[in-house]
Amino acid sequence: MILVTGATGNVGRHAVELLASAGVPVRALTRRPAEFPAGVEVVHGDLTDPASLDDALDGVDSVLLIWPGFAASTAAEVVSAVKRHARRVVYLSANLPPDSTMFHVDVERLVRESGLAWTFLRPGGFATNTLSWIDDVRNSGVVRWVYGDAARSLIHEADIAAVAAHVLTSAGHDGQAYVLSGPEAVTQAEQVRLIGEALGVPARWEEVEPDVVIGELASHWGDPDLVRGAVAAWASFVHEPEQVTDTVERLTGRPARSYAEWARDRVTKV
Repeated sequence: MILVTGATGNVGRHAVELLASAGVPVRALTRRPAEFPAGVEVVHGDLTDPASLDDALDGVDSVLLIWPGFAASTAAEVVSAVKRHARRVVYLSANLPPDSTMFHVDVERLVRESGLAWTFLRPGGFATNTLSWIDDVRNSGVVRWVYGDAARSLIHEADIAAVAAHVLTSAGHDGQAYVLSGPEAVTQAEQVRLIGEALGVPARWEEVEPDVVIGELASHWGDPDLVRGAVAAWASFVHEPEQVTDTVERLTGRPARSYAEWARDRVTKV
């Protein structure tokens, strides 16, 4: 039995569907009622309430651990709960610099020290982080943001899920940290053009000052250090494009989906 946390999210839902379609016993952890494919066992639980996890973990061999939000204050208790029941954990982390203060670093450390067999998936930028641009293009034909020349290797959430499903159902991945990306680096301005192409409307980029974006994100994210780190990373991608890897193809046997494919997949769902 495989438990998928964050099962209603962009990556988690894809992972549940892939595992279920392969006939793998899968249990979906969710904080609220949700519909899943036939054969999926749905259980209630919340990573911010570790006491709610023991029933969900009963009889589980492996866990796909996907953390919601930007903080993990209960990580130690969650990892301990997983260790009481499961043998291995696949953790959806992030491709971060060594000196990062993001919570993923702490969760990876806790998992390593737990004695569980582990595999870390470290994607760079998620294509889903540009979902709001679809509405912007549809409504006005303009995306106003910062660093249009920043080249990102954004990854389709379905490719992250495909790697997770492969790792969870095959041998040879214990102790591995896989860096995941899309197949190429595409500038943010070009991403907007591709969204417009998928929608069948003209679309353009309008550059704004970094302070405007910092203020807007701070009101949503609530962590000024996280915001400043994200904006600094985007600035760095202007001169040094985000890393591109072949990990998706190497592990799944098929090339990673392009940003254009992601745009075509998502425009009809927003």
